[in-house]
Amino acid sequence: MNEHPHDHGGPHHHATDQGAHADVDGGTSSSLNSPPAASSAVAGTIYTCPMHPEIRQDHSGNCPICGMSLEPVMPTFDEDDSELRDFRRRFWWTLPLTVVVTVLAMFGHRLGWFDMGTQSWVELVLSLPVVLWAGWPFFVRCWQSIVSRNPNMWTLIGLGTGAAFGYSVVATVAPQVFPDSFVSMGRVAVYFEAAVVIISLTLLGQVLELKARSQTSAAIKSLLGLAPKTARRIAPDGSEADVPLDHVHVGDLLRVRPGEKVPVDGVVVEGSSSVDESMLTGEPLPVGKRVGDGLIGATLNTSGALVMRSEKVGSATVLSQIVQMVAQAQRSKAPLQRLADVVAGKFVIVVVLIAIATFFAWGLWGPEPSWVYALINAVAVLIIACPCALGLATPMSVMVATGRAATQGVLFRDAAAIEKLREVDTLIVDKTGTLTEGRPAFDRAVGVGAYDEAEVLRLAASLDQGSEHPLADAIVAAARERKLALDTPDEFDSGTGIGVRGTVAGQRLALGNTTLMDQEGVDVTPVAAQAEALRSEGASVIHLAVNGQLAGLLAVTDPVKASTPEALNKLHAAGLRIIMATGDGVTTARAVAARLGIDEVHGEVKPADKLALVEQLQQQGRVVAMAGDGINDAPALARADVGIAMGTGTDVAMTSAQLTLVKGDLRGIAMARNISQDTVRNMHQNLWFAFLYNGIGVPIAAGLLYPWTDWLLSPMIAALAMSLSSASVIFNALRLRVR
Repeated sequence: MNEHPHDHGGPHHHATDQGAHADVDGGTSSSLNSPPAASSAVAGTIYTCPMHPEIRQDHSGNCPICGMSLEPVMPTFDEDDSELRDFRRRFWWTLPLTVVVTVLAMFGHRLGWFDMGTQSWVELVLSLPVVLWAGWPFFVRCWQSIVSRNPNMWTLIGLGTGAAFGYSVVATVAPQVFPDSFVSMGRVAVYFEAAVVIISLTLLGQVLELKARSQTSAAIKSLLGLAPKTARRIAPDGSEADVPLDHVHVGDLLRVRPGEKVPVDGVVVEGSSSVDESMLTGEPLPVGKRVGDGLIGATLNTSGALVMRSEKVGSATVLSQIVQMVAQAQRSKAPLQRLADVVAGKFVIVVVLIAIATFFAWGLWGPEPSWVYALINAVAVLIIACPCALGLATPMSVMVATGRAATQGVLFRDAAAIEKLREVDTLIVDKTGTLTEGRPAFDRAVGVGAYDEAEVLRLAASLDQGSEHPLADAIVAAARERKLALDTPDEFDSGTGIGVRGTVAGQRLALGNTTLMDQEGVDVTPVAAQAEALRSEGASVIHLAVNGQLAGLLAVTDPVKASTPEALNKLHAAGLRIIMATGDGVTTARAVAARLGIDEVHGEVKPADKLALVEQLQQQGRVVAMAGDGINDAPALARADVGIAMGTGTDVAMTSAQLTLVKGDLRGIAMARNISQDTVRNMHQNLWFAFLYNGIGVPIAAGLLYPWTDWLLSPMIAALAMSLSSASVIFNALRLRVR
């Protein structure tokens, strides 16, 4: 905005006024951390797949296409986390067994605790709980993928671990059916460790994934927590009572006392006050409200008492609409792993066909005992094709890249953001708190006649000492910083929407906008040109009159962050088009944009307008990133291809976004783009490593080279090759740390 708060009905109020205050531009009161006790019942909840939103059903379960756990379309406070708790329990209870089996497999012959035949039985007993209990959900998903004819990663995991475990059970229970060439160190080689390690690692991955997915609903829960729990309803007989918010109906009269939140959307019918709407509109200054003015639910009444008539309740309120927009935007995203699932779906069909062909080819035409050779070679094919490396290819790169980014103050929320950020060609930025500091700061004072700059500032600060308004704080802080001697006001009077009056050291002062000056009969013509020039630079202008005569004016601005010009230069150099969309006035927005060289400006925009702007640009084929810090930015942050939140902003903004700049420094976007490019390149390399080992190992495991070289790939060598492919992926991903 380019006016003093009194221009918009934001009066100074006396220090005795009570009430909590929201932070400038999106900061919220402590109620954000205190969600309402009421929540939606699970009954009637619709569940969908985050990767396949066309899947919708009235009960929880797994997606029939990809096998992912379904999640509620609209998260609730009592969100069901039973699957996360179940997987966590399965992982921790069986991890010791996995460790013991692996140690025995690697060092059992050296430890000498058992003879090798007995050791196979010990490994079998220890592996049973891991495979049949901890790994049971994976086998169920594998079976579902087969029944539904949607092969995916679970198909490979189920077949690979099942083949390794089943082969090892046969080798332990009936070792005599295997040829002598497969006896090593006194026993037929078993691969229990391959099965249990794959299951434990997969469980760990599922625990981490489920925890991450549960956080995606945090933005919606925080938004729901903004609404007050009750409203004070005025009955027709004049009596008042607090009622639950869901008992408020359209047309009810409600009282909103100082320091309370507005319960629902409506209109003022009695009283006047200053309302902080920053949590929803992004406007950093409180807005004056008088009879006939509209009120938005969940905003904070900072001073006077109001009586309002409710006009929109329930899902029709602005807050509820923002909740719905955030939820819908979040569901529109598809995780990066979808590509890997598509590849795996085709890959598993090829692997299974090769394993079947290997089994029958060796059984029908191989040397005796042909069917034993057939079983061993088919198992070797399935083991070497087990998707450890494929499963690690993207998560390892993401894990290393997010760690590297975090050390530089950049937090990625998911892999999709890392992949998409490198493609972004348009960046939408909010002004307050993103380009600017987000808090008012004194800029300058201009004296008239006998009053110099210091005296104008001293008198204004003396009068403003009794106020809690952000602009008043900036003026008082500037005076104290200059060590000016302030007088205590003898009188203090707030004129809603126009300014304040008072007496300081026997002089009658008036501080406010041109309307207040008109009421006082003060001519502001001598400073009109300077005032307009200051407004065009983005400043809020306040006039000061002493004993009915103009003494000067003061300018308060929201200063641009020191890092912003450098950040925008880097982003322009990277080829990004930068658009500013702010709830502030058009004059202020254009002034800031001109100073920073921003390509396009949109002022006085509402949350829905920002969302519409993102969608419009996406329809034009643009890949859009949105950077903001307020609750009003949440829908656009969620809908953008990449949402970027300032770490200095609200929790809702950060949980709606996929990328958070911890220090609120836009230079982090250019840094994050570089990390994105490096990471995606690394992912592609890892996928090539994974498929390279399979491309070489599968034909050898199938025995294609046997007629010419007598080479066969035993399951033990197949497991080693599988481990090597995983190690290659891990070491390649670790290179991201030093780029």
